[in-house]
Amino acid sequence: MNSSEHVPGDQAAEAESGPGDDSGAIGREAGAAPEDVVGEAPDPETGARPDPEFGEAETEAAASPSTDGEEPAAPDEDPRELRTERDQARDRHLRLAADFDNYRKRTEDRLRQRWDRAQADLVSRMLEPLDDLLRVTALEPESASVEAIVEGVDLVERKFFRVLEEAGVEVVDPGGEQFDPNTMEAMMRVPAGREEDDDLVERVFQRGYTFKGLLVRPARVSVYKA
Repeated sequence: MNSSEHVPGDQAAEAESGPGDDSGAIGREAGAAPEDVVGEAPDPETGARPDPEFGEAETEAAASPSTDGEEPAAPDEDPRELRTERDQARDRHLRLAADFDNYRKRTEDRLRQRWDRAQADLVSRMLEPLDDLLRVTALEPESASVEAIVEGVDLVERKFFRVLEEAGVEVVDPGGEQFDPNTMEAMMRVPAGREEDDDLVERVFQRGYTFKGLLVRPARVSVYKA
């Protein structure tokens, strides 16, 4: 039997082509299926062709930074501790709101009491002039003289003005003064006989009053106009 008959086909082809001939490999590559040939280019250094199934995963792994040697992320805080802190913060807020509301009520109550005491003090000062006025009105017209009645009314008036002055009330009586729209109200105009009388108060119909710098009632006057 011929020895060549026992040589396999591939080995025989290799033996015929020689160890350095790559024609067989080229032929096999040429006969390969198109999908085996078409693909990504081999690595220029190693000549290895990337696997299409794992290429994307390897690319992502290469793109993602390595976490070797890094400490793992700390776990989230305990929800029970967060709820406890929330409840404590809510309790502090409610206590603060209640304290502020109590402080506001106490302040308003003190201011109201102070205002009431001030009014009571003013009323108490007016009681004496009011008593004098009651004595005057209690006089019998048949037995009382006109001079006694006038004297009694004049006494009551003086006492009333003294009480008002002590309380901080000032009288606005601008007869013959320059007209001031801040404290006066012009009721009528009177022709001025002289040019220098222009804008002067001709007559006071009703006196005005101020209380500690605040206008309570303006004085009603007539004004000269040239």
